[in-house]
Amino acid sequence: MRMRPRLGLVLLLGAAAVAASLAFSCLTGAQPVTLSAAFAGQEPDRSILFGLRLPRALLGAVVGLALAASGTALQALLRNPLAEPFVLGVSGGAALGGALALVAAALLGSVWAPLAALGHGSPVTAFAVGGAAGATVLVFAVGRIGGRLVPEAALLVGIVFNAFAAALITILKVLVPPEQAARLLYWLMGTIGYEPPGTLLAAALVVAAAVGALVLLSAQLNLLALGDEEAASLGVEVGRLRAVVLLAASAATGAAVALSGMVGFVGLIVPHVVRRILGSDHRILVPASALFGAAFLVVADALARVAFLALGSEPPVGALTAFAGGPLFLWLLRRHEQRG
Repeated sequence: MRMRPRLGLVLLLGAAAVAASLAFSCLTGAQPVTLSAAFAGQEPDRSILFGLRLPRALLGAVVGLALAASGTALQALLRNPLAEPFVLGVSGGAALGGALALVAAALLGSVWAPLAALGHGSPVTAFAVGGAAGATVLVFAVGRIGGRLVPEAALLVGIVFNAFAAALITILKVLVPPEQAARLLYWLMGTIGYEPPGTLLAAALVVAAAVGALVLLSAQLNLLALGDEEAASLGVEVGRLRAVVLLAASAATGAAVALSGMVGFVGLIVPHVVRRILGSDHRILVPASALFGAAFLVVADALARVAFLALGSEPPVGALTAFAGGPLFLWLLRRHEQRG
């Protein structure tokens, strides 16, 4: 099948998967609801659907789309199947940036009330994006040996930085009131919750712009997979391409972490499943991973919502994705060592 018809079919299937996942999430929960009753304005169906479940499902879709697309791009950039935002420390940097915004809002807001706004909406997103970008630059800078980027070294730096960021966030919790400390804890747990419509819209716009840039650069990512020298010989400005991809992946990850905290391994699980089915052409892989990543996290969050319903508790979706992604990471690591 030619490229354009195949891409169109993949996008259609991905959009259908997202729509199906949103419907599944909206209908899943302790209180049964029906779409017909909700659209007819009947209570409590209307309030549950439009006030709780649909906004949460949309938030999960934005986060899943951002993390899966970023993971695909980072794997192409490093030419390493183990790369993804959580493992590389990009999520940790974003969480640290967002945590700094919350702590600054708590401390400065007690001095001058208007500064408390730093702990909400766009400021937190901006700090998270800045933290993700800083962590990415650090990982790729320290991961260079002899002027050459070594993927294994970059992964080790990312893992160490994640631990460092988690330790700093733990220390920051001591500096703020208990309610802010509880909110900081969410950065480490990875929870799909509820955000004001303005915050969700702002983050969604950042994610859309970043993922759109990655899709536009997907053909050049195919050339970069051949190696830096080969890509340069084919007309790719490797340094510029690497910088733009890193910026876009950092922006998408930062916005996702600002919404949900550190949800790990989405950028590892989804790209590998999609790659095994659709192949390694990034012109298809990047948009397909984004769409199916959105569907994956929406379904995972819905399952987390009902998994322990009998116990009256709800695990964070980050625990569910880590439960699935941890063994996959170890298997891929073992397979990578054997090939090496």
